[in-house]
Amino acid sequence: MIVKPGQKLAMDGIVIKGTSTLNQAAITGESVPVTKTVGDEVFAGTLNEEGLLEVKVTKRVEDTTLSKIIHLVEEAQAERAPSQAFVDRFAKYYTPAIIIFALLLAVIPPLFMGADWSEWIYRGLAVLVVGCPCALVISTPVSIVTAIGNAAKNGVLIKGGIYLEEAGNLKVIAFDKTGTLTKGIPSVTDVVTYNGNENELMTITAAIEKGSQHPLASAIIRKAEEDGLNFNDVSVEEFQSITGKGVKAKVNNAMYYVGSPGLFEELLPNGIQSEIKEQITTLQIQGKTVMALGTEKEILALIAVADEIRESSKEVIRKLHQVGIEKTVMLTGDNQRTAEAIGKQVGVSDIKADLLPEDKLNFIKELRDKYRSVAMVGDGVNDAPALAASTVGVAMGGAGTDTALETADIALMSDDLSKLPYTIKLSRKALAIIKQNITFSLGIKVLALLLIVPGWLTLWLAIFADMGATLIVTLNSMRLLNVKE
Repeated sequence: MIVKPGQKLAMDGIVIKGTSTLNQAAITGESVPVTKTVGDEVFAGTLNEEGLLEVKVTKRVEDTTLSKIIHLVEEAQAERAPSQAFVDRFAKYYTPAIIIFALLLAVIPPLFMGADWSEWIYRGLAVLVVGCPCALVISTPVSIVTAIGNAAKNGVLIKGGIYLEEAGNLKVIAFDKTGTLTKGIPSVTDVVTYNGNENELMTITAAIEKGSQHPLASAIIRKAEEDGLNFNDVSVEEFQSITGKGVKAKVNNAMYYVGSPGLFEELLPNGIQSEIKEQITTLQIQGKTVMALGTEKEILALIAVADEIRESSKEVIRKLHQVGIEKTVMLTGDNQRTAEAIGKQVGVSDIKADLLPEDKLNFIKELRDKYRSVAMVGDGVNDAPALAASTVGVAMGGAGTDTALETADIALMSDDLSKLPYTIKLSRKALAIIKQNITFSLGIKVLALLLIVPGWLTLWLAIFADMGATLIVTLNSMRLLNVKE
């Protein structure tokens, strides 16, 4: 198949002609597009950014990586057994038991002990009224509806009571990196100059990169715009792309090159100087992609680009550990070096890198076996199997793909990770209130039934106890509206 710039790949295959950069974030989660040339494997669902590729299809449609992801999602969802609510199981036996008890109470004493029919039928009716499981049955749904309503008001969509309850029992939370803990958009983090003024060099770089389709070029242009540099007025001549390595162009009658350190290793007569090499290695260890601006004789500046961490990520991880989450794990398809740099900055307790969608799924299954209650937070197609396999799947609502939103149990609509500690707090409060309601409902029933023995339970008292309990349970549940971030 022929894949033009800007097109998505329809099938998995191997490149037989051409070179280009492919955005593989949807499948592998890599934040920076990957250069592909002859002999490299490419995946369906990835985006061809700049070059023309000829691809030999190697897999049938049902065997593509994207199809496998869909299959993994279906498999993971089918594995989950719905937990039946305690109240429903209890009411199933409790209600018939109360009816039989009331009937026996009304009939046995008059039949076998010669007691007064009217008095014992009255007592039987009182038992029937006070034994009615109204307060018990509504104790859970009212709490859940109130909590889900409060969450929706705060931009968190919870898809059902079971997920609200499960969120309160979480012990481990796994995070995707790109687009979840990070913004998912590369941006310039460092500019190191060796010869010349930083603003002048950035103006030249932005003017040259204006003609490039590469996403790292857009990061440089954004930085130049933020700094108010007038790069649009710079005259650029003889622009040429050096496939897979960078670009070159003439500015003010001088030929400049912008590209990877590898380009300058080939270009400079004596290679890159040792102190510049050290600086490049230092930036790469921090998980940054390094580009250089220079001429055929020297490197003038280094520009480091990285996927920036969301402002809230570090604080959210700290809060989660504070509220008793035992372990936070970062799962990513990105390389180990970048993953460790981001993971250390954010403060997660565990980092797993170079993961494909099925690796994420298997890791979540391992965590579930060990800790039972595990959440997965993600935004991409590649996170969908892990979202489905976790106890609670949480999707980033704004940045997330349709697949992730469809698969997840909870969606953070404003892409705000700080809603996560709030959701856990709300869930735990809801669980506490449900327990209070059930205990109170059963306590009232037991107390009222004990009053039958001495004959103190009147019909009026039974109605008062039943309706009162229902009202108290409802009002107690509505306290969930007060849970704030």
